[in-house]
Amino acid sequence: MDLGLGNLRSVARALERAGAVVSVSGRADDVRRAERLVVPGQGAFRDCAVAIAGEFGESLLERIATGVPYLGICLGMQMLFESSEEAPGARGLGLFDGEVVRLRPQGVDAVSGAPLKIPHMGWNEVRGSHPLLPARDYFYFVHSYQARPSDSQLVVATAEHGETICAAVARDNVFACQFHPEKSSDAGARVLERFLASAWS
Repeated sequence: MDLGLGNLRSVARALERAGAVVSVSGRADDVRRAERLVVPGQGAFRDCAVAIAGEFGESLLERIATGVPYLGICLGMQMLFESSEEAPGARGLGLFDGEVVRLRPQGVDAVSGAPLKIPHMGWNEVRGSHPLLPARDYFYFVHSYQARPSDSQLVVATAEHGETICAAVARDNVFACQFHPEKSSDAGARVLERFLASAWS
């Protein structure tokens, strides 16, 4: 889905390499016809809130409710929640209870000894417990905020960056990750392949 918020082309290419026939669109009618939904995004939560307001956001929620598989990447994960510290007053889809909060890392980088920085950018180990994920592998992150679900059971993967980061959430036909599978080499390619191959019954 095209929210006008970046990295569409790289995600589309990665999905095509994984075997998908990709249609890039920001139209509610196309959302309602989609067999699978992939919503990537880089940018600000407020811009995303504007993009999903009205019929487009409604069509996403309607289609998810019918059981259509949804993959959210980065901002496409954060928008599933109610609100974000990044944009007070802006509303997400509210599919999941909870908020998006700014990273507050403490400590130093284990390799360089330098203070941990925001944004959290680069490769990091993810520990997962979901059929789309390996139990442990490295993925690429670029973010300053993370989801904080009200229901901790939504969290299916974590990473460490001076604190434990919510790296992925899932429920039923929805899987969303803070890392970028399209930038994560073989590990990311396998996530996309499994998303396309899964029966999602």
